Amino acid sequence: MKTKPSNKKINLISLGCSKNLVDSEVLMGQLNSNNIKVTFEKEGADADVVVINTCGFIHDAKQESIDTILSYVDAKNSGLIEKVYVMGCLSERYKKDLEAEIEDVDSYFGVNDINKIVAELGGQYKKELVGERVLTTPSHFAYLKIAEGCDRRCSFCAIPFIRGKHVSRPVDEIVDEAKRLINKGVKEIILISQDLSYYGLDLYKKNMLPGLVDRLSALEGMEWLRLHYLYPFSFPVEVLDLMKERENICNYVDMPVQHISDKILKSMRRGHGKSGTYKLLEKVKSIIPDAALRTTLITGYPGETEKDFQQLLDFIAEIKFDRLGVFAYSPEEGTAAFKLKDDIPDRIKQERVDAIMDLQQNISLKLNKEKVGKTFKTLIDRKEGEYFIGRTEYDSPEIDNEVLVTANSAKIVVGNFINVKVSEAEYFDLFGTFSR
Repeated sequence: MKTKPSNKKINLISLGCSKNLVDSEVLMGQLNSNNIKVTFEKEGADADVVVINTCGFIHDAKQESIDTILSYVDAKNSGLIEKVYVMGCLSERYKKDLEAEIEDVDSYFGVNDINKIVAELGGQYKKELVGERVLTTPSHFAYLKIAEGCDRRCSFCAIPFIRGKHVSRPVDEIVDEAKRLINKGVKEIILISQDLSYYGLDLYKKNMLPGLVDRLSALEGMEWLRLHYLYPFSFPVEVLDLMKERENICNYVDMPVQHISDKILKSMRRGHGKSGTYKLLEKVKSIIPDAALRTTLITGYPGETEKDFQQLLDFIAEIKFDRLGVFAYSPEEGTAAFKLKDDIPDRIKQERVDAIMDLQQNISLKLNKEKVGKTFKTLIDRKEGEYFIGRTEYDSPEIDNEVLVTANSAKIVVGNFINVKVSEAEYFDLFGTFSR
């Protein structure tokens, strides 16, 4: 017996990373195909049902997810909404605990339960819609997930337990989705997965990232192609040659190295050491001298001594990453590091995070000042007050630097590329003028 489509109004809340966002967009696509009304993160939405796509990666993200669930449960108990559903990483990882502790949620779903959620909401999951989704990003850029899960076994990371083993999508399927995005007006496609460096090893028995990037960058209408999360171990160097050759592949290398101390890297089970990391970064700079280097670090990991931390600071000062994010270590149940003594006090962890960001702030300011007087191709993301705000090829949405251009030119249109001559630089922002 077919389920009748629900007339309920649904509001979808998406937390966590861009990979979670793509899952939310896929769910919205399925609901729309069933003529089920759904809004995305609409404050004060006139909704009957709220679906929360949660994150369960680290402590702060888990807390945000729990706080969001409790907020909407309160709204339900106050009669403002009828039902609350929870999906995603947190409910995949802690479903039994959540069911016991937050009983007023109507149902919990895991990361691979979109078909069940669609059915619960009165629709039918349609396999023929693979790759179809409702974009929640500005219409000129979109994330494109090329794989799910992860086969790495980093000691601090719970993703393999949540998302499962690495599963690559077929090249043709990804290319077809990219074509559809371009046809919708998307000008920048951002490739994402837990680890781009592993792409294709499961499906094709060899690393297929260079081949995929080759095909995608050759598509008509592909103006910017950006790569996220390139694991240092087994890094596909051939991709760098493509970056150098193709103007539409952003000179942007996002490589989460996590640490530089050999002792810490070994305990983290990263598969790369200090010497190899330096050599790889030197190779990147030799092939693409002007590439923006982004990395992610963890400090306060069990056993991290002052000497280990100083190595990390020296590393940052020497490499001078263009973009850098850092997390204070938090023990995650089920991981190898969870068995280690969490011996760094939270106060020390935060002091180390602050020291890294202070150092990076000064590096960022120096690098930004070097851009003054130069002109950069800039993609305009939005208009806020007296400024149009955009990004260069060296910056990804949400997490990196922005370019602010005074909104005094009728020729500037959100979603278009313009040339911007930089006139002023701050720690994480550039200011400039429209340049013909």
